[in-house]
Amino acid sequence: MSKPIVYFTREITPDSLVKICNRLDKKLSGRIGVKISTGEPGGHNYLKPELIGKLVSSLNANIIECNTAYDGRRNTLAAHLQAIKEHGFDKIAEVDLLDSEGEMEIPANGKHLPVDIVGSHLQNYDSVLNLAHFKGHAMGGFGGVIKNQSIGIASSAGKAYIHTAGVTRKPEELWSNLPEQNAFLESMAEAAKAVADYMKGNILYIDVMNNLSVDCDCDSHPEDPCMADIGILASTDPVAVDQACIDKIWTSKDPGRDHFIARVERQNGRHILPYAEEIGLGSRDYELVDTDNE
Repeated sequence: MSKPIVYFTREITPDSLVKICNRLDKKLSGRIGVKISTGEPGGHNYLKPELIGKLVSSLNANIIECNTAYDGRRNTLAAHLQAIKEHGFDKIAEVDLLDSEGEMEIPANGKHLPVDIVGSHLQNYDSVLNLAHFKGHAMGGFGGVIKNQSIGIASSAGKAYIHTAGVTRKPEELWSNLPEQNAFLESMAEAAKAVADYMKGNILYIDVMNNLSVDCDCDSHPEDPCMADIGILASTDPVAVDQACIDKIWTSKDPGRDHFIARVERQNGRHILPYAEEIGLGSRDYELVDTDNE
């Protein structure tokens, strides 16, 4: 069986995003949703509209998101819509909050999660571009396309369900029911696979390795980036592209890499990758194609 290909470019521009997406063998069709993080107000590391706008427009796609499960400025429909407006995403595309009219269960059949709870509007889409900002994360160690597809597409109740490894769906009970760390990481992988299965594989995956902070875009006061920008990686395989990003960090000679790695290791973040491979989400073994050398 051939290895999945991960395409890589060091150039992080609107044109390079379009170019690398077009290199992927699979093409998106029908009604397309581009899943991003709209970023917590006060944060500054999220993918900016001026970077992603050309790609979203080329796909004639909607931006899709869900409300959060923590107290902040994206945990209600009204507050989230205001954050979207403040960050300018409404100027480049229609933004669809998937759980604005409720949620639905999709099969997960996992060790921790029998179901995944996602925004009900997901059923309105034929395909998805999972467009993630790769960064560190206080709870997951790192966040890439797997996190963007699991926590990111889950409703508020679904986020609580994943974070507690299936214990509760109530956001107010999340923090008092945190599980053993690996159970949380495995639940994220199970939720990501549930979405992949539900969409019948009609998903493309892009990780943008810029603004490499150890903190997530969900943090309203994130630490400034500790590493120089690395580039954009794209694949039809979510595990391969996240693994390739981790490999880029681990092999980097950037003086800030140790700080980033410490965040990942503190949370045992890399555990999600072999587990995701084990449950059939993708492969950690990949072929890297450097498009800058072509």
